[in-house]
Amino acid sequence: MHLDTLIQFYHDLSPDSIARFPEFYSEDAYFKDPFNEVRGVTAIQNIFNHMFRQVAEPRFVVVERIVDAGGAMLVWEFYYRVRLWGRGEAQVMRGVSHLRFAADGKVNYHRDYWDTAEELYMKLPALGSLMRGLRRALAA
Repeated sequence: MHLDTLIQFYHDLSPDSIARFPEFYSEDAYFKDPFNEVRGVTAIQNIFNHMFRQVAEPRFVVVERIVDAGGAMLVWEFYYRVRLWGRGEAQVMRGVSHLRFAADGKVNYHRDYWDTAEELYMKLPALGSLMRGLRRALAA
């Protein structure tokens, strides 16, 4: 698999294209983000199906890549609209995916890093006020 093809898959991700994950991920691939830790392509597909149920208009944009022989780091922006809070305003979350590839070129390790406090909790109505207060209290 070519990295450009995987990146295009993420740029074009839709509820229908989730079925294509086995083209890009090993059957027993490992996936971890701040909320999930799963093994297996079916479990990974379930995470992305859940994403489409929770947010409106989700879209990934890879803005930078760092590649070596066995893996890659993808810097991305995730655009979405929240259905339950934020009055449907467009939101952006920034993060990084660390990918490792199996001998066949498929992803066998996918770990997402993003700051849940800044990128998510600070945007929640009640919790955001508390988080911003804590940030001010702890800042030097």
